Amino acid sequence: MRCPVSIKKPEQPTGSLPPPTPTPTVLLALPALYVPFPALSSRFFTQADVRGGTAAEVRSAGGESEARRGGDTYHRQTPLFGSCRQHRAVGLLSCRLDVDGNVPRKVSMVFRKLPGVSASGMGLRLSQKFVFLLFLSALVTLCFGALFFLPDSVRLKRIFLSKTETQPVTVGSGSENDVREHFKKPKEQDHPRGMTSAKGESSTRLKSLRRKPPLPPLATEERLSGGRAQEDLTLSRTRTESASEKASAADRGSDSDTFSYARFQRCLLKPPLGRDHGKPSDPRTDERREKVKEMMKFAWDNYKLYAWGKNELRPLTKNGHIGNIGASIIDSLDTLYIMGLMDEYNDAKEWVKTSLDLNSNGEASLFEVNIRYVGGLLAAYYLTGEEVFRSKVLELGEKLLPAFSTPTGIPRGVINLGSGTSWSWGWASAGSSILAEFGTLHLEFVHLTELSKNPIYTEKVMNIRKLLNKIEKPHGLYPNFLSPVSGNWVQHHVSIGGLGDSFYEYLIKSFLMSDKTDGDAKKMYYEAMEAIEANLVQKSPGGLTYMAEWRGGILDHKMGHLACFSGGMIGIGADDGAPEKRQHYLDLAAEITHTCHESYSPTKLGPEAFRFDDGGEATATRLNDRYYILRPEVIESYMYMWRLTHDPKYREWGWEAVQALEQHCRVEFGFSGIRDVYTTAVSHDNMQQSFFLSETLKYLYLLFSDDDLLPLEDWVFNTEAHPLPVIRKSCLQDEVTQEKAVSE
Repeated sequence: MRCPVSIKKPEQPTGSLPPPTPTPTVLLALPALYVPFPALSSRFFTQADVRGGTAAEVRSAGGESEARRGGDTYHRQTPLFGSCRQHRAVGLLSCRLDVDGNVPRKVSMVFRKLPGVSASGMGLRLSQKFVFLLFLSALVTLCFGALFFLPDSVRLKRIFLSKTETQPVTVGSGSENDVREHFKKPKEQDHPRGMTSAKGESSTRLKSLRRKPPLPPLATEERLSGGRAQEDLTLSRTRTESASEKASAADRGSDSDTFSYARFQRCLLKPPLGRDHGKPSDPRTDERREKVKEMMKFAWDNYKLYAWGKNELRPLTKNGHIGNIGASIIDSLDTLYIMGLMDEYNDAKEWVKTSLDLNSNGEASLFEVNIRYVGGLLAAYYLTGEEVFRSKVLELGEKLLPAFSTPTGIPRGVINLGSGTSWSWGWASAGSSILAEFGTLHLEFVHLTELSKNPIYTEKVMNIRKLLNKIEKPHGLYPNFLSPVSGNWVQHHVSIGGLGDSFYEYLIKSFLMSDKTDGDAKKMYYEAMEAIEANLVQKSPGGLTYMAEWRGGILDHKMGHLACFSGGMIGIGADDGAPEKRQHYLDLAAEITHTCHESYSPTKLGPEAFRFDDGGEATATRLNDRYYILRPEVIESYMYMWRLTHDPKYREWGWEAVQALEQHCRVEFGFSGIRDVYTTAVSHDNMQQSFFLSETLKYLYLLFSDDDLLPLEDWVFNTEAHPLPVIRKSCLQDEVTQEKAVSE
């Protein structure tokens, strides 16, 4: 809590003394003291507005005072620090203030005289002095004590607490919004998924890497309540053992406490790359697969030529997009390896070894760093066994932990990898965290524990799950925004598309990745599916099945391209549902995939969002929904539905997408998104998104490959299409037992 500062002109004193020069007067106010104190003849403190900002500048002219910061005005709560001395003649207490860390201002505090008390301190009787001092000490105790009980007082706490002291993490209740819409939607069609020094607008941030929509205007009150309440919560090196140190300690322990790559390989049911790298027997299908491989090489070669080390390529201007942390390189590692582009893969591996800097100071999205970098490095390690990927991902994983240092354990959305400071997105409602961001960590963090044998990563994501199970859910639905401070829902907006999508995806995939032993994830997923079917699944007049959005009980008949992943998600979860609902789920998955195919326009590319109202059927009725930025979700569902049903229409639909990408998105120096899918005279957005290399082309390649290339029995794809292996703990334990028996 911060104490409001009131600037007021002092009252004219009575008596024969000359009037004092007008001085800005600061009155301290506490909510509990807004009413008159019984012991005083009039109110001791008053409250007034202060206009200002972080760097408040107080000016006095003719007795009128104000504080300004640019053109912004808003209420500001500011602590009072400093020492005071009393002017006997006029009954004023002159204080030195430090306003929120800015240059101290000299102000005066007017004291109402107690009945019968002289202005001079020497005129007070002993009993009066005692009462006065008792009241003053109680006031100061209340004011400063309150600072430590309010959750948004982190900046004030830093004045008193050591920066190396880590705040405790507790389990709370809450849940928040989604990420994909936030990161994949470009700002005026020019926002890629990239990594800036931390995903913002700094030269090294992960910027709009994947799903970031244009930022809404920031309300000042939201920013004050926690929108960018930065926390200097870097883990203490002296009191907390690092993940790498624990891993090293484990390496010195017994074999059962260390990760063995050979042991992991023996627990796979099939070779990761199949009998012949998934080469299909049908010549026509193989020709199509080779075409996808050529597209990948073309995109990669131009990225390497014009944007090497940058996050993404701008193919029209032949330069790189913001950031030097190589998002396209990390996202492409497993795609290059799977396709057999070994020269390109080795170039990428060398860059990771020599140039990947994980200490950049800047704003990075926790979500994007996790799905792209952690996921990409994990997949590269599991596919190749290269130690460089393992060491890099464990180093990176440790740097993400400070984001979880909140009162509830729900991580904030933004983190500085260099300093460990974390804060919430400024555009997120009331400083909230987003459901699809904090709900899309489980797969990667479980594998970080598997590689490091440090349980902290699994503990962090299990804490999130405990909180979500504890909190009340409206109609069984998970709203998109949750406060990391209070653990309460901030808005009742539910979406299977942007801001919510991958949370549901990670529930069923956590169950599958656990070798179907994670019963909690299974229960949460199928309960969520029941609520989704009851509240969101709709049928259009034309017979198309779609998932609407839910806004406080009112349906918005819109479905985003991002929500089209749900066809594949429901499909892979069909077999493990209730026996009487398994075919129903598979049919629902096919219907949703069909709807998303129908949304693809005459250009055979789909809009960002399409609607089912005003007579429209899967059509983008708004101009700002007509763009396509090389998104993968529809093709992702084609791939899963092909694997599950082997219906040839899914391969035909995939080939339509390949032809459309070649015709409308391929330019001289790479691939670019387009601004309007309803016109053949396309306008390009000059951005080759990194997820085009990681997801779109990978899913197309797998669609035209045999099922033994990354078989679904052994591998689960994270939301960036990075394959992570199923963890068969019983098999791994059996391997350890056998090794010990042989050694004895």
